[in-house]
Amino acid sequence: MPRHVIIDTDPGVDDALALILALQSPELCVDAITTVSGNVPVDLATRNALTVLGLFPAARRPLVASGADRPLTRPPNPAAHVHGDDGLGGMALAHTADGRPRYPPAAGALMAVDAVTCILDSIRRAPGELTLVALGPLTNLALALRRDVGTVRRLAGVVIMGGAVTVPGNVTPVAEFNIYVDPEAAREVFAAGLPLTVVGLDVTERVRLTAEMIERQVRPLGSQLGHFVTECTAHTIRFSTRVERPPGMAMHDPLAVGMLIEPEIVCTSPFSIQVETTGELTTGMLVADRRPLRSARKAPPNARVALDVEAGRFLELFLSRLQRP
Repeated sequence: MPRHVIIDTDPGVDDALALILALQSPELCVDAITTVSGNVPVDLATRNALTVLGLFPAARRPLVASGADRPLTRPPNPAAHVHGDDGLGGMALAHTADGRPRYPPAAGALMAVDAVTCILDSIRRAPGELTLVALGPLTNLALALRRDVGTVRRLAGVVIMGGAVTVPGNVTPVAEFNIYVDPEAAREVFAAGLPLTVVGLDVTERVRLTAEMIERQVRPLGSQLGHFVTECTAHTIRFSTRVERPPGMAMHDPLAVGMLIEPEIVCTSPFSIQVETTGELTTGMLVADRRPLRSARKAPPNARVALDVEAGRFLELFLSRLQRP
């Protein structure tokens, strides 16, 4: 039986790839997509989610609910320099020669309710069976906790793409983007007693999609999906080549989806984690208790953190799913 998931996201190029992977994988059933302010403003994140859904037949499109338009207490902090002004490397704004959108957003897929209502209603319909995959800042999940913590605690699991426990951050020396953008929301989520799995920079930075992989295995597909992936990743791959040492684009959000498809791809360890919200230099840091003390002398673990990954196995999974009808 497929695992039922809600994907909370802020597309973002790697978010778009994560959505494609989820929708191309029979192991998962995407019940809904919720959007949040993060890589781009929430209205653009919603449009981008609908653009990805437009690549798929209507029968395979989950509904989309728009969510928080800003962090709990801070101003938005988008990442256009990484993902392009539209969040999809220019593809959301691309047009054909006759002026039509090259990748039109899916029609009729936008829900009338907000993201928090969608999350809570979905949990109530299937208590204990639904996994939330958080690919952006944790604002929507924190707001859902504030509205009805009891219902949120009936999630089967929460997979968070975010944070850095044993490696440097990618926004500051210690903070990863999704946690840094709304650390107050992350602090509430990590303190809520939820079954959390953290897929952070410890593993995602080691899984990289290169221009050579795109040219060798994606562009030759000749499908609309292949064209979209080829075109939308070009901007981010160029950014990574210019700014980061390892070649290629880090597959942050796709890996969080991939570990639900094949859990053996990552190896996790339990940690007690708190989120720094007030440090002058450390805001957004995940503070994991890694001291070699007996467990009785430390706070109990509140999350499992991915610390190792079979990078080649995941990339093979992702590229093979692009070939599915």
